[in-house]
Amino acid sequence: MGLVLQACLNGAREPGSHPALPITPDELAAAAADCAELGVASFHLHPRDVLGRESLAGAEVATAVAVVRAAVPHAEIGVTTGAWIVPDPARRAGLVRAWAGLAAGRPDFASVNVHEDGWPDTAAALAGAGVGVELGVFHERAARALLDRGVPGGVVRVLVEVRPGEGVAQADLLLDLLAPLAVPVLLHGEDGSAWPVLDHAVARGLDTRVGLEDTLLDRSGAPAADNAALVAAASAR
Repeated sequence: MGLVLQACLNGAREPGSHPALPITPDELAAAAADCAELGVASFHLHPRDVLGRESLAGAEVATAVAVVRAAVPHAEIGVTTGAWIVPDPARRAGLVRAWAGLAAGRPDFASVNVHEDGWPDTAAALAGAGVGVELGVFHERAARALLDRGVPGGVVRVLVEVRPGEGVAQADLLLDLLAPLAVPVLLHGEDGSAWPVLDHAVARGLDTRVGLEDTLLDRSGAPAADNAALVAAASAR
């Protein structure tokens, strides 16, 4: 595999969209523990409130991260800052800024999508809170915007995501554009592009990820049993 195989445990998928989709902190912790037994030491998750809705509020973030960290104490744990969760950029940055006081529930890193309004302020709020930044780049426009602005402080890696319907040619386009930045890259796909792009990342010696956030299907196209089954399939390549 690449330097890192990250497990993306749930993402923005609706509760019930897969029988093994982890939503609660305990479910996330159990899924993380299963993946850790297969050698995974990096996790990305989307904390939820009691109704199963994604949340950036400190209480929900801290609970999810702390419970998962207790199950996988030597792993790095990341969360999302997706703008669809809190559309107002100022409020989103304010919530993230407050993560500084979360102690054991503070994530190690969080993703910030470069195409979203207010992303520089969210990235700055993360850095100020002592949380590493993963910059999500989904398309050429976002890559060029990042090149024009430059990499802000606190960035630990760039997430290059290839969307459904796109393939390895799109991955290579984005990777070539971002090469001058000289920052670590994690390359991954989504749904139909998940497995081809994961294999391409491995072939290029890049970090990658897999989990129910990115695909509900195994390599054969059948429903995956759970996150650990996806990790096992990725690791067996």
